[in-house]
Amino acid sequence: MSGQPMLATYLAENAALIEAELKRSLPEVWAVPPRLRESMDYSLSAGGKRLRPVLVLAAAEAARGGESDREAALRVACAVEMIHTYSLIHDDLPAMDNDDFRRGKPTNHRVFGEAMAILAGDGLLTHAFHMAASARRYGADAGVVLDIVEDLSRLSGPAGMVGGQAADMQGEQGATALPELQYIHEHKTSDLIIFSVTAGVRLGGARAEQLARLEQFGRKLGLAFQIQDDILDLIGDESKLGKKTNSDTAAGKVTYPYLVGMEESRRLLAQFTDDAKQALLEARLPKPERLVELADYLMNRDR
Repeated sequence: MSGQPMLATYLAENAALIEAELKRSLPEVWAVPPRLRESMDYSLSAGGKRLRPVLVLAAAEAARGGESDREAALRVACAVEMIHTYSLIHDDLPAMDNDDFRRGKPTNHRVFGEAMAILAGDGLLTHAFHMAASARRYGADAGVVLDIVEDLSRLSGPAGMVGGQAADMQGEQGATALPELQYIHEHKTSDLIIFSVTAGVRLGGARAEQLARLEQFGRKLGLAFQIQDDILDLIGDESKLGKKTNSDTAAGKVTYPYLVGMEESRRLLAQFTDDAKQALLEARLPKPERLVELADYLMNRDR
């Protein structure tokens, strides 16, 4: 790890790169209705941890053994952030979670109305595939890009994130058992983290056997991430979270603390984080240290 910038510096520098790329991701020369453009940008530029795009960049560096050519990786990083942001816009709608605040700001439909919020989500979803495909024009191998686009459609679609969200909507306190809850978390949260990590290492030239280990790393990391989210929903600081706490309880959602208690949730959080790091080390990437740091950071975050 010698010579690496501190993690906080690394996160800030890469978040700045991602923010700049997101701002120019929808070309001004495209004839997009101004209100739609404004609605898309409102949620896309609302900040947040930028975890998924940072993981794309960190995974590419880990597979390559150091600084990678970031132009192609940035396009893919923006793609996964667009998918994530669209899912949040739709998740906040009255027909879904009916939330008023996201990242400390009024939710998209509260500002632009439900119809435009739906369209903004649709726009971000479809534009994400343009961004991912365009990585080939920034040095990425066309075959690798095709694999990445295939992964993005699978892991964000009905067998992935959307399926997890559907199961989450159907889950009820007192009726959902642990296997169903793990299914929800694996697909609603883990699948985009799996995509971020595997897309990054694909761009970095990882081998097939390494991809299998990295998929396991992403799955366990996603489960740990969601358990920490469940914990923070109960005991977190609203000013740091940018939204009200106890929202899951109020909505009748099943969470790990509700189902197994806080102590067991903390144990599982540590176990899944350790499992993730073990899978990462077994992948034998040239430079995995930054990904290990990110796993520990996510377990101990307060927002």
